[in-house]
Amino acid sequence: MRSRLALPWLCVLFFCSGFPALIYQIIWQRSLFAIYGINIESVTIVVSAFMLGLGVGSFLGGFLSKSPRVPLLATFGGIELSIALFGVFSLRLFHAVGMYTAGAHQVITGLLTFALVLLPTVLMGSTLPILVAHLVRISGNVGSSVGALYFANTLGSAVACLMSAKFIMRHFGESGSVYVAACINALIGMLALSVHFLIRKQEVRSAESSQPDSATAAQRYDLPLLFPWALVAAGICGFISLSYEIVWYRVYSFASGSNAKAFALLLAAYLEGIALGSLLSHPLCQRVSGKKAPSALGGIAAFAIAANIFSFFVAPLMALGLKSVVLVATLPLITISTCLLGALFPLICHVSIPADYRAGARLSYLYLSNIVGSVSGTLLVGFVLMDFWSIREISVLLASMGLVLGVGFAFTVLRGFRLAGAIAAALAGALLITVSSKPLFARAYERMLYKNSYQESSQFAHLIESKGGVIAVSPDGIVFGGGVYDGRFNTSPLRDTNWITRAYAIGSFHPHPRNVLMIGLSSGSWAQVVANHPQLQKMTIVEINPAYLRLIPQYPQVAGLLKNPKVKIVIDDGRRWLVRNPSQKFDLIVMNTSYFWREHISNLLSTEFLQLARQHLLPGGVLYYNTTWSEEAQLTGATIYPYALRVINFLAVSDSPIYVDKDRWRTVLEQYAIDGQPVFNLTRPADRQRLFELLSLADSVHSKNADQPMAMEYADTLRQRCRGKRLITDDNMGAEWGDEFPQ
Repeated sequence: MRSRLALPWLCVLFFCSGFPALIYQIIWQRSLFAIYGINIESVTIVVSAFMLGLGVGSFLGGFLSKSPRVPLLATFGGIELSIALFGVFSLRLFHAVGMYTAGAHQVITGLLTFALVLLPTVLMGSTLPILVAHLVRISGNVGSSVGALYFANTLGSAVACLMSAKFIMRHFGESGSVYVAACINALIGMLALSVHFLIRKQEVRSAESSQPDSATAAQRYDLPLLFPWALVAAGICGFISLSYEIVWYRVYSFASGSNAKAFALLLAAYLEGIALGSLLSHPLCQRVSGKKAPSALGGIAAFAIAANIFSFFVAPLMALGLKSVVLVATLPLITISTCLLGALFPLICHVSIPADYRAGARLSYLYLSNIVGSVSGTLLVGFVLMDFWSIREISVLLASMGLVLGVGFAFTVLRGFRLAGAIAAALAGALLITVSSKPLFARAYERMLYKNSYQESSQFAHLIESKGGVIAVSPDGIVFGGGVYDGRFNTSPLRDTNWITRAYAIGSFHPHPRNVLMIGLSSGSWAQVVANHPQLQKMTIVEINPAYLRLIPQYPQVAGLLKNPKVKIVIDDGRRWLVRNPSQKFDLIVMNTSYFWREHISNLLSTEFLQLARQHLLPGGVLYYNTTWSEEAQLTGATIYPYALRVINFLAVSDSPIYVDKDRWRTVLEQYAIDGQPVFNLTRPADRQRLFELLSLADSVHSKNADQPMAMEYADTLRQRCRGKRLITDDNMGAEWGDEFPQ
């Protein structure tokens, strides 16, 4: 009776606890990425630090739960209040530490990141074994306790993802969202403490009654799965589950153009599936307790095989479905798959952990093993295999591992011909997956990019999958980075298919761009034009994805860039590179920034970044970057800097006056040559006409049409036109959580 009364309100508490935990994860990771960069090394370090903290917390929570003298509800309440207190001060702490450590070596960065998130993640990780131990003391059923609480907590996190994508991030920003999460933690903590003081006498009696006796001790030997094998199985499940999430994030990120909301919705679907799987395991654990427990292993084997076969088909089915449905309509594929995966962990706990006073501790070991497996998946798949294998090959590996896991469970309950049949079925499934994988994944990225306009003739000229992302090139030279337009292989203003005019326009407003920094390489077209500016002496290019260097040599227009003695290319996050090189100063900093709504792009558009860039400009220096038509981005630049000039959708900002000099620009353009070949052959009428059209852009800055899109515009007119728009900051994240979501 007490079990039936205790379970609902404990689930409510743990549901609410999962809500702020996910908000913290999104905000803290984002804050750390802004400090230490968003290249794959930094992302791996930050994500691994979070998960390892949860694992350590689980271990400590399990240790506490072993003692019958520990008031578990009061401990849970104290933990929630402690998380709330840390949350209130967390962003200020991160920023303060980041100011002094952002330039540190990667090893130091990893240790600092782990130290920063250690306390809150340890506290978060300790709550599951503590509450499971409390519920097991009442119910006497490990599997149903784990399933119910895991369901509630994970569902709370899934709801937090949905609400974050819909309005929390957009309306509250980073600091406001953290305060919301802290308030929820504080309410949960106070409620848990209040309930503890109301029922503490009953809790003490329950704890005493859960002491090990002969019957309980005997149950340990009746469990069908030995605990060491359960540890291995939990680790493999964690490895497979998180590795699939990495694969799915890769394809959904590409299909959405790396939209922040897409990741939140994907994570929500993933967590919803885990929650539903945990809920599904709850009645199964109740039905197969006692002497029936060994039969649960057959169910685990079936879940493992079904989960991995279905998970294998998620990516190709999603790509095929985009021909007729919008991207968000394919998310149930994730939910179904993770529902099957999510049922495994509670079932493994149920068949390997006796319902005694050590249930919480043993759960913590399994949870730690699961997290270690997850971290291993992050490191091996996300950091290593994605540089060598395609998503098809990785999916085949994961599906095969899942089939082997299913057969391993079948070994414990099946014998003779039934076992041989199970092995044969698994081998047949592995063979089928291997053989069918190539046609299933064929042109998957083309389908994800073109969606309902996809044709059977659609095929990329080049496709590079690496740990830095996916780069695709269409037959006509259009570059797609992360599933969105990222440039075109063209350096000629005579055939201006990529608005390369904006690169040549540097000569109109900058009198001496001798030392130049470019953040972002992409196709190399912009870099090739700037590197051949008649006055340039030295150019540093910082690019986050080294895979672009594999493309550039294949296109003659830009291949010479890699041999240019004036050019130095560095692989790093642009913002982090600036922090790590405070003494480097430039006449010109150029950024052909991606769309203003893409994930993490506000790191290069915010007031904080613009102030950072200012410190790297020489006297008279100019920052010149793409606003992709965002009036918020334009007003932000024209507010932080006193002088500004819009060139179509680019913005030049400086602490020194900026003037458009048409005559100087003409001289520069007439001298321009790329790889020794003049850009304009003035003996040809068509070239002279194009030069005249280009120079006419300078006339628009003084006309009444300066506020038109295809024009030049000074700061005063720009500020008047964009008045009332919000300034982009690291905290509000610009329009990343807005409605600009590719369907």
